[in-house]
Order: sequence, then C-alpha cells, then structure tokens
Amino acid sequence: MKKIYLFGLLLAGVLLGLTSCNDDNDELTDSRLTYYADLQLQGDEFMLVPIGSNFSDPGCIGTLAGEDITDKIVVEGADEVDPNSPGFYYITYSAVGSDGYPASVERTVCVYDPSVTTDMSGEYTVQEGSFRYWFATGAVVPFSGYPVTIERIVPSIFSISDMMGGYYDQRAGYGPRYMMGGYLQLTNDNEVIALSAIVPGWSDSYDEFYDGSYDPETHTVTFDLDYGGQMQFHIILN
Repeated sequence: MKKIYLFGLLLAGVLLGLTSCNDDNDELTDSRLTYYADLQLQGDEFMLVPIGSNFSDPGCIGTLAGEDITDKIVVEGADEVDPNSPGFYYITYSAVGSDGYPASVERTVCVYDPSVTTDMSGEYTVQEGSFRYWFATGAVVPFSGYPVTIERIVPSIFSISDMMGGYYDQRAGYGPRYMMGGYLQLTNDNEVIALSAIVPGWSDSYDEFYDGSYDPETHTVTFDLDYGGQMQFHIILN
C-alpha cells in the first residue's frame, strides 16, 4: 500500500512538471511583432545642384506595418540647403516604429559651380617649406615628402586625403584614422576654400582654413590651417 502511495506521489510530480513546462513554453510564444518604419527616399540619394539654380527637396515616403506614415516623417536640413553657396548639405528623414525604435535615411545635396573648368586633381607630394607651428612655444617643425591625393568630385568640388599633409598619419606614425580628410572648393580665381574635414581618430576638424590657392602652371596647392586651438599648419603640395 505504501509503495502504491509513493508511486502516486511520483507520478503527480512528473505530471506537475510537464504542466509547468507547458506553461513556460506558452509564455515564451506569447509575443507580439515589432514593426519598424520603412523609409524610401524620393529622388537621388546624392543630388547635384548647379550654383544659382532652384532646389526643391524630392522628399521621402514611409510606411509602418503597411500603413502610410509619410505625414509623420521628421525632416531636418532641407531648409539649410543654399543653392547660392557651393558645398555639401545633408537632409535627414526620420520616423519612429511601433515600439519606439527610430529609423532614418539621409540625402546629400552638393551645390557646385559648373563654370569652374580647372581640374586640380592629382597625386601630390608635400614640399619643403611646409611646417607645423606651435603657438605656445613658437616651435616650428618642418616636414615634407608625404603623399596627398586630391580628386575632383564634380566641377569646383574636390576631395583631399589629408589637409595636414601626412603629419600625424605618416610622420608621427599614428595611422590613417589621424588623416584630416575633407573637401575643397576651387573658384574661377583659383582660390582654394575648405568646405569640411574630419580627423576620425579625434573626431575633430580644423579651426580655420585660409590663404588657399592653386597655381595651374606649376600644379601647386598652398594653404594654411589652424588646428586644436594651439597650432598652425602651412602646407605646400606639388
């Protein structure tokens, strides 16, 4: 009789364990779907706008779980595009999904001057006479011999591999993350203007860029920039 009683308790325990497992599985399968906003740019992701022309943002459309949410998209940067000022402008479109997760897409607008036909693209070398000047101590560190690449993106707009002429990337040996890559504008008067730049390793840029010029006869690019609040770079490229 005692054996029958113990067997009954064991069987009840097994059945209770199975029931508990089933309950746990039921909880694991009791979930709901998370829907993310699907955003689709209208027009090109990279837009070219000739200087002096009109700019109209093509916009963006969005859906969430099959429903149109275009009127809920937040647009940032479209009002900042100046078709009279060459450079790059960025427009961001964003929306929030069903559980608050954000989604976004970006458009780049490049305003350029098609009348500038001079092409200063090339593989340059930092020339003697280039230096880094430290404001606080007056120390001048000359350097030369490092390669710098300039490429034309569109007429009047160029990319440059390192505005600091390889000083930190190559001379100091810090590596490519410490190159100041960026974009330059060339005018019809052969003035060189900086549009933007970034040093990924330090997440910063130049303080001021000035006295930029290009000599098409000697293929020489010269400019100065202040950096880090404490130094000046004088760069001569040929």
